[in-house]
Amino acid sequence: MSKVVVITGASEGIGAELAKRLGAKGYAVALAARRAHELERVANEIGAHAFPIVTDVTQRAQVEHLRDATLEHFGHIDVWVNNAGRGISTHVLDLTDEDVDDIFAVNLKSALYGMQAIVPYFQARGHGQLINISSVLSRVPSATFRSIYSASKAALNTLTANLRMDLRADYPNIHVTLVMPGAVTTRFSQNARGDKKPSVSPARIAPQTVEQAVEPIVNVIEHPLPEIYTNPVAAEFVQRYFQDVAAFEEQINAPRRDETK
Repeated sequence: MSKVVVITGASEGIGAELAKRLGAKGYAVALAARRAHELERVANEIGAHAFPIVTDVTQRAQVEHLRDATLEHFGHIDVWVNNAGRGISTHVLDLTDEDVDDIFAVNLKSALYGMQAIVPYFQARGHGQLINISSVLSRVPSATFRSIYSASKAALNTLTANLRMDLRADYPNIHVTLVMPGAVTTRFSQNARGDKKPSVSPARIAPQTVEQAVEPIVNVIEHPLPEIYTNPVAAEFVQRYFQDVAAFEEQINAPRRDETK
């Protein structure tokens, strides 16, 4: 019996590429996103293994419908990927209530709805895997114009870790995985709200292609781990930050001063 994977934010970018890769490997995939046309296009590329479900993941009832419709169509769910997310380019002091509410609704509450929808099913079944897609920016302030986006992903990290700890004693066969991509060559930045600002990091990590970013996610579905970075260089970047926060921040800010000369 094929594994069934639910992927939110599956109409483009990481979600779409992950669905295509899994479909090619024989997985059955339920694809969720708001844009019906784009979702159908991805599903058509995958073929019979794909089941598109138009879903607004900021609405709890629609996330629950996504679960129920997938179960009705495929009979079971093995993996749930909370991938839907949205960016915004706004510094801390410029944030509005609308900015905060919108980004937390898309990046955090939607994932919470997914967790609360699928984990009880996994508990009843005795096994399953939840994957939450976060960001390297959840741990390193190397792009301050992504302030509230980074904060929402940091909150997602914490919810993910706490859920994993809650489950590990009684449900050892339910795997909870946090995935942290760095920069990826998708349309994420173009789709972000606010002004489009470049990163100021002097230690800029070369972006991964979407294919490169998806490969570790496929691997972690087949060989579950608690958390991964899609780019090993990003992991080293984060380690340098935590080893000496002051030195890291000084290095990050140095080019900005040079550029004003």
